[in-house]
Amino acid sequence: MSQLPTFVHELVPKLSSRELSSREVTQSFLDRIEKHQPAVKAFVSWDGELALQNADAVDQRRANGENLPPLAGIPIAIKDILCTTDSVTTCGSRILENYRSPFDAHLVTLLRQAGLIILGKTNLDEFAMGGSTETGICGPTYNPWDLTRTCGGSSGGSAASVAAAMAPIAIGTDTGGSIRQPAAFCGVCGLKPTYGRVSRYGLIAYASSLDQAGPFGHTIRDLAMMLQVIAGHDPRDSTSLNVPVEDYVAEIAKPFSGAKIGVLREQLDGPGLDSEIRAAIERAIDEYKRLGCQIVDISMPYSKYSIATYYIIAPSEASSNLSRYDGAHYGFRASLEKKQPAMAGVKAQSPLIEMYNESRSQGFGAEVRRRIMLGTYTLSAGYYDAYYKKALKVRRLIRQDYDAAFEKVDVVLGPTTPTPPFRIGEKVNDPVQMYLEDLFTVGANLAGIPALSMPIGVTASGMPIGIQLQGPALSETKLLEIAHAYQRAIDYQPRVAGL
Repeated sequence: MSQLPTFVHELVPKLSSRELSSREVTQSFLDRIEKHQPAVKAFVSWDGELALQNADAVDQRRANGENLPPLAGIPIAIKDILCTTDSVTTCGSRILENYRSPFDAHLVTLLRQAGLIILGKTNLDEFAMGGSTETGICGPTYNPWDLTRTCGGSSGGSAASVAAAMAPIAIGTDTGGSIRQPAAFCGVCGLKPTYGRVSRYGLIAYASSLDQAGPFGHTIRDLAMMLQVIAGHDPRDSTSLNVPVEDYVAEIAKPFSGAKIGVLREQLDGPGLDSEIRAAIERAIDEYKRLGCQIVDISMPYSKYSIATYYIIAPSEASSNLSRYDGAHYGFRASLEKKQPAMAGVKAQSPLIEMYNESRSQGFGAEVRRRIMLGTYTLSAGYYDAYYKKALKVRRLIRQDYDAAFEKVDVVLGPTTPTPPFRIGEKVNDPVQMYLEDLFTVGANLAGIPALSMPIGVTASGMPIGIQLQGPALSETKLLEIAHAYQRAIDYQPRVAGL
């Protein structure tokens, strides 16, 4: 395997100066995929031949003297929930295992236009419903730092691919923490942008008012460079924000002049937070004090209702969004040839209803079925007001908590996860414990605000620890600036899992 640079900040100047070719760089990551995929299982699919063809095209354009975008020729991995025309898009589900989209997601189109080389599609929890990347049809993805532990979810394949240097950068999606939690577990950086900052066109929906795509990278600068590519208005997405895209890379390079940072003491002092994570967060707070930041203790009284609110709203939207997968239009259709006859006294169903029932029962996994049933219940007559409508009211109160906090501070700082990475299989059969892993992340999705996670150390056993920063809507520049200032102050050196 070629010993070429691994990190984007090393690769960009070497590609632009033609010291390295995109083919060489792409081949080096393909080599790492071949080497580490059997152990990590980060990818669902990849096409080395197509990636090298696209790399050759970028090299030819560069040789012809074209002025290419900064990331042209850089390989990238994409979560298998974003539509691509040149590969299947499975969402980790049997019901879509052979689905090939007739169009690219808007985000994928932007990546292609920027000259990035798509290596392949990464593993995920089925339909992005999970926190450990264990529930998809391809089986679990393993944490590159300890193959007995989870990489987080649902964008675990994307996070693991970056941590293991199977790709220098990757795209994930975040509905309740699905970028930030795996970023923390895998020791990389991950950003959930403001809702509407990145187009959702071609992102197969889980919960439409919560889903947002965003980047993984080794450094905050990587995130800024990727956000520069994927942010912007898309008229095909009715929720896309029509506001200018800032020059994130240039802004974070400016001298840091300090900030007001809010700390949620109910999180840091709460009983559910691991002691090693708490100590690492306190050390990071001390570093920000040395940078001249003002640390302000804040309280968000409605944050304790975030998990309950999220797990009413998200399944409700999922039950609506996933109703389209009925076996009639596209995707998996169950065969009724071997269907057992109806029991005595039970009225036989029509063949159409039988086909719907069997296709959905066989096509969806247990966690997806659980959330569909929960969402259907909360939306049903007699329960809508008691559950869904009430959850929407509490969501507004949670947003008001954030609004009040951001009147006092620039960002809110806290842990990304309550615990270090847990073991594969430890919580997959205990939904409540799995849901509680989202304790610190779901609030940003409910409020529609940007949030990021970055590494701040490791546990005694060598597992990564992440810190979360959350900012007001469309404050990505400030968020990235404050995070980048920390990495610059400690002379942060990204690490690659040794495997």
